[in-house]
Amino acid sequence: MPVLLDTDHLSVLQWQEQPACDRLLERLDQLAADDMATSIVRFHEQVQGWLAYINRGRKPQQIIAAYEKLEIIWRWFLKMNVASYTSEAQLCCSQIKRQCPRIRAMDLRIASIAITTEATLLTRNLRDFRQVPGLHCEDWTA
Repeated sequence: MPVLLDTDHLSVLQWQEQPACDRLLERLDQLAADDMATSIVRFHEQVQGWLAYINRGRKPQQIIAAYEKLEIIWRWFLKMNVASYTSEAQLCCSQIKRQCPRIRAMDLRIASIAITTEATLLTRNLRDFRQVPGLHCEDWTA
């Protein structure tokens, strides 16, 4: 079964957070490259965060550093499989939003992509995601 990496699992890999990174890599190494992906929603979250940081920057060095981070993220995503947010995912999201009104919109979109692609969502946020009917989720960093 393919896996979809949530924001927190990708952050563990990006920042090489130990020992979670080693545990995650050990499991991911057992998968074919085509069986691993992240979502366009994850890209949206990352870009939105760094754009906000750029817009708040007042000192030249802050702005330069923020653009460097944005470029790193962009180049990182170019190398990854990125699952799209399709009309099927939007329909799924609308359905689960009625069942899980307290879950954030971005999380519902990520869950919808995982459900419609029949992927296991890798996340540390099991408390919220386990509320989503039809979603299979696991934490591979623990």
